[in-house]
Amino acid sequence: MPDALTFVLLLAAGFMGGLVDSMAGGGGLITLPSLIAAGLPPHLALATNKVQSAIGTSFSTFRYLRSGFVIIPIGITGFIASFAGSYAGAWTVLRIPGSSLESLIPVLIVIVAAVTFLRKDFGVEDKQDAINSRHYVLAAALAFSLGFYDGFFGPGTGSFLAFGFVLLFRFGFLRATAHAKLLNLASNYAAILAFVLGGEIAWTIALPMGLANITGAWTGAGLAIRGGARVIKPVFGLVLLALLLKITLF
Repeated sequence: MPDALTFVLLLAAGFMGGLVDSMAGGGGLITLPSLIAAGLPPHLALATNKVQSAIGTSFSTFRYLRSGFVIIPIGITGFIASFAGSYAGAWTVLRIPGSSLESLIPVLIVIVAAVTFLRKDFGVEDKQDAINSRHYVLAAALAFSLGFYDGFFGPGTGSFLAFGFVLLFRFGFLRATAHAKLLNLASNYAAILAFVLGGEIAWTIALPMGLANITGAWTGAGLAIRGGARVIKPVFGLVLLALLLKITLF
């Protein structure tokens, strides 16, 4: 158990992580380094981070669901595929080193940022066509592939999911973020299942951080719902920049 000051700082990290993650993904950029800095070994920090993040994501996802921004059949399809993909990714990473992916992530971030910010109308409003069978196939493919990535490696999954929904479904960033949270929640649950079976979770830290994460996630989801793309897009850009700096410099 960390000392009192470190514990308070972890709670603050949980709140800020939930706030950012509920709006644009990338909350782990705040919470995971905080857990490692508090002295947790890497595997224990990863597992504890997944639990506290999933707690907050559950509540922000509920808020998005309650507000009607999730197309339920698409969400269910994606949830199942994301869970399966994440479990497969976690199973695979135990057998194949994931470090080779690090060189690919900066390229993906640059592409995502270029498409997002060079096209000023990208994700500003919903332009999707009527939902048909093609959308279910796209949802399953996007969810499984990024769920696999989350279980295998992970950084930026929520942001990549939101971008994928804007690009492939022509959703606005608000609706895309709502769907991304649901799918990211599924991939977190799958990873937690693996960590629980392995006994790799510091519950005395994960649960209090999770409560702080709930507060941040609920606040961030509310800001996103009220502000739409005008609020989400700048936060999305900051998350991409932070992710790029983390991967390339650290």
